[in-house]
Amino acid sequence: MHKFRYLLPLLCLPLIAEASSTYRCGSALVSTTAPTAEVQSKCGEPSSRDFLGYKEVVDRYGFRNEVSVEEWVYGPKSGMYHFLRFEGGRLTEIRSKRGS
Repeated sequence: MHKFRYLLPLLCLPLIAEASSTYRCGSALVSTTAPTAEVQSKCGEPSSRDFLGYKEVVDRYGFRNEVSVEEWVYGPKSGMYHFLRFEGGRLTEIRSKRGS
């Protein structure tokens, strides 16, 4: 029985969202830190676009600012959904997840 203990985590791998620092849309590629305008011009309008609220950030000088947080969803593309998170108008996170 214990020889199968490694099998369960492997079976769960397809359910886990993957994080990446780049996203390919057609022949274009966008990377984290890209502004929203660049992502939209390269990838087009997302399937959905959600405003998540505001986040307080501290810049390198110690000043606190509030920035907007959005999540854009592209897909499904070959059964995958791609979640792009923007903070202050910049791409900060790219996650992919197989649709159910």
